[in-house]
Amino acid sequence: MGRLPLSGVRIADFTWVGAGSYTTKMLADHGADVIKIESSAKVDGIRLSAPFKDGVKGINRSGYFADRNTSKRSITIDLRTAEGRELARRIVAASDVVANNFTPGTMAKFGLGYDDVREINPRAVYLAMSMSGDSGPERDFLGYGLTIGALVGIHHLSGLPDREPAGTGTNYPDHIPNPCHSAFAVLAALRHARRTGRGQYLDIAQTEPTIAVLGAAFLEATVNGRDPQPLGNAHLRYAPHGVYRCAGEDRWIAIAVTDDRLWPALRAVLGLPEESCPAEWATEAARHRDREVLDGLIAAATADRDADDLFTRLQAAGVPAGVVQDAADVVERDPHLRARGHWVRLEHPEMGETLYNAPPFQLTGTPATLTRPAPMLGQHTREICHEVLGLDDAEIARLRAEGVLA
Repeated sequence: MGRLPLSGVRIADFTWVGAGSYTTKMLADHGADVIKIESSAKVDGIRLSAPFKDGVKGINRSGYFADRNTSKRSITIDLRTAEGRELARRIVAASDVVANNFTPGTMAKFGLGYDDVREINPRAVYLAMSMSGDSGPERDFLGYGLTIGALVGIHHLSGLPDREPAGTGTNYPDHIPNPCHSAFAVLAALRHARRTGRGQYLDIAQTEPTIAVLGAAFLEATVNGRDPQPLGNAHLRYAPHGVYRCAGEDRWIAIAVTDDRLWPALRAVLGLPEESCPAEWATEAARHRDREVLDGLIAAATADRDADDLFTRLQAAGVPAGVVQDAADVVERDPHLRARGHWVRLEHPEMGETLYNAPPFQLTGTPATLTRPAPMLGQHTREICHEVLGLDDAEIARLRAEGVLA
């Protein structure tokens, strides 16, 4: 494998759980030396989160942790000790980026706030990813993906009409808007540091990047004066636009007709009889007006069809469609992901062969290939102490014995 685009960049990674870990994972997968600074006294929460390999719990057996921490190295340091804090500062001094996603003030308690880091290493980019940012009346509030989604309106818009808010079924802010915005900000700040020799403080309130994915809803409220409501799988303009049952147990297909030219193509593939489809359904407005009747007609036409075959036929006719796949479909049976080499299997020291997502984007000139699984807790402590901190074996043994490297 050739030189990756972030080779030579070192990141002191104090992040944990979802959004922060995924941010630094993307940078690690593209060549950055990400040193995950952990503690056996209080481990990263997702090390304790299911699913566990073979159903056996353990700090090194979480599939969730593994997928969010590929390509990183782990060192265990007890930051409650003076020597531990000094070791962390020395890693910071040798790093280009310092990342955390704690509430404001937490890092400062360890002498690792932005003002401290700026004195230690003026070139360092300081990434802070709290829920509400470093200013405002809610700066000290705790939050996770679930609470962030609720605060910004995702849950208000999710689910079926006249039902309780449903959310997205996952901590959506942790996986999409916040890691991507944060990684972009880090890259921009690294470029600035390379040109000027000066780092920057990146204050990312995780609520705010998440708001960016709801632009249409906020325009509906501010421009049109209407509060958007949950629609389930429906659409404000398009019909048909929904998920329809197919043959087999729990098999479904999503179909979206977003242009009048697609309606005849859908009719042809489904074999909808002319007498069941009024001529006025040729227009978007009429189809949307009669969407409940139309949905019933389509559901009857798809009920005995094979979802994969119907998906192929609809796509060939130019109609947007997708099979509703479960996890086993996506991992084991999706031919497109297999052809693109999306799933990567790596050998983990404790879990054995484990499955990982490839990086979410591909660079043709410097493609990233996962070669190192997520680290076990403290797996690289000795290595980092030698390479980064310049400690000899005797000093490492002393620090271990005294609980500093723990």
